[in-house]
Amino acid sequence: MRRGGSTRTARLGFRRRGRYLGPMPPSPRSRPLADFIEPCLPRLADKPPAGPDWLHEIKHDGFRIMARRDGDRVRLLSRKGHDFASRFPLAAAAVAALSARSCIIDGEAIACDEKGLAVFDLIRRQQHGRAVALCAFDLIELDGEDLRREPIETRKSTLKSLLRGKHAGIAFNAHFIVDGAIVYRQACALGCEGIVSKRLGSPYRSGRADCWLKVKNPHAPAVRRIEEEDWNS
Repeated sequence: MRRGGSTRTARLGFRRRGRYLGPMPPSPRSRPLADFIEPCLPRLADKPPAGPDWLHEIKHDGFRIMARRDGDRVRLLSRKGHDFASRFPLAAAAVAALSARSCIIDGEAIACDEKGLAVFDLIRRQQHGRAVALCAFDLIELDGEDLRREPIETRKSTLKSLLRGKHAGIAFNAHFIVDGAIVYRQACALGCEGIVSKRLGSPYRSGRADCWLKVKNPHAPAVRRIEEEDWNS
């Protein structure tokens, strides 16, 4: 995997191999981020992009969440900025237990069935809220450092290190740097929603972005749903 951002190694608290060591003293160049950051949204594609310049992730059938930790305060923000921390206490507790003073993690709240497959309808049912976990796939801020200009592979490496150890309410969404068609076929065979392909070296961009491409599994329940519950989110 390609890695970048070496000039920020000391401030982010890494070892040279990318391992996060815990909170570092605030950088004099750190600035507070906006209270709400619009998530990056993938563009739809008919097939996975070809070539070696992409990483590919499984797209789970979940509810988009921006997890924000500020000291002891944790918020799980929807795409419209509504806080779901009280509804998803397991995920909120996992974010609160991370070894960081502050962080913003992009991911999806998911609830899995007996086969381990994420099913959106389980989240809709109020009684499953305490079993909802956060499937984390990007890191936007860590201990006051805005990471949005860092390459996707650096952000994911840092996120993986931050999530090392066992946290029942949060999991790292693994990626694969192989032929995207292979990942897509496997995702469809498992019954997942599809895949999201992300261009290596790309920064984090709010709103619809060409560097993230989503390819849907036409047979997945998430794709067959005509209309999803709004939840005022």
